[in-house]
Amino acid sequence: MWWCLARSPLRQRGLGVAFSSLSVAFARCRKQAPARRSLSSQPGLHEVFSMPALQRFLEQRQREGLRGGSWPELAARIRLLRDKEQELRDTERLAREDENEDLRMLAEKEVVSCQEEISELKRQIVLLLIPSEETDKSDLIMEVTAGVGGQEAMLFTAEMFDMYQQYAAYKNWNFEILEYTPSDVGGLRHASANIAGHEAYQHMKFEGGVHRVQRVPDTEKKGRIHTSTMTVAVLPQPNEINLIIKPKELRIETKRASGAGGQHVNKTDSAVRIVHIPTGVVSECQQERSQIKNKEKALQILRARIYSIKLEEESRKRQTVRKIQIGSKGRSEKIRTYNFPQDRVTDHRISKSVHHIARFMLGEKLLDEMIQSLKEYADYEILMELVSENDPTRLR
Repeated sequence: MWWCLARSPLRQRGLGVAFSSLSVAFARCRKQAPARRSLSSQPGLHEVFSMPALQRFLEQRQREGLRGGSWPELAARIRLLRDKEQELRDTERLAREDENEDLRMLAEKEVVSCQEEISELKRQIVLLLIPSEETDKSDLIMEVTAGVGGQEAMLFTAEMFDMYQQYAAYKNWNFEILEYTPSDVGGLRHASANIAGHEAYQHMKFEGGVHRVQRVPDTEKKGRIHTSTMTVAVLPQPNEINLIIKPKELRIETKRASGAGGQHVNKTDSAVRIVHIPTGVVSECQQERSQIKNKEKALQILRARIYSIKLEEESRKRQTVRKIQIGSKGRSEKIRTYNFPQDRVTDHRISKSVHHIARFMLGEKLLDEMIQSLKEYADYEILMELVSENDPTRLR
């Protein structure tokens, strides 16, 4: 695919850009129900830059940049693109018409070089067009919770938590367990972890939602396939500027830890429960033996939950329509199915399936490729929304 052909300095910003079906963008902008299509049907860079709406948008930005507006770097790239496209047309004409065979061969090589430079300039332009989100550079807190399905759901939740821990190691991120509540049979009822590292939230934000597993449990004697679910919540970590919580807004309670833990559980009031009085948001932690450490972790979780609520409210106020392919990243949205009998993982937001579940659950290349596909689709929707908002003809 075109966005993987070269690596520009801008590409290192992590803003992968791909372009899914044009019919999806057209349907959204015309308020029609979109038709989902596979990844293989998405148009290339050339087709996208042939869109009249995008051409008008680029011309508008170039004029603004030339007048000293807020898009000088973009205007410079667009000007370079126009010059290089004219150079390509002249070189192609020379390759067709020159009678000297040596000159024609040289011109043909120049055509290939011009085409590569044009593709690179187009990639850079698209990267400049897509704005980065405030939270993309944030660390995050990930919470996993078993859903419907009893013990099988808890076993699947434990496997998912392990997968994300391994993915953090694969990406060289720091993974710190904040809370871990196991079940009696080796599964996991609920857990949370702090994940910190380069572009951690930018990658992980697409994992939030309901994950569904379909398989035959070990305890199933008749071979029937059971369906269970678990939920992932991905909460960006706020800094002191983004979110200020006053001490008087908190009610902090201590209690004895529950669950396995020997004498420590029975005799030490180490568990901490914190309530944010204005919002009613609650967080608890009993992971550590120290009450002080549990308080720190509970505050960390509380801040992330409150910040997530604040971001959701801001998003609703903007009334964004960018939910067709990527969805709302909400806790209630079913985003992915893990079908063990068919050895298949399907992401329902982009209708992409991969096989080899065991390899996918290792949290390495296959998971990373799925997340990259989601990022690319999201970037496409951002671009289409940006263009349509600034084009009075609405992508006609």
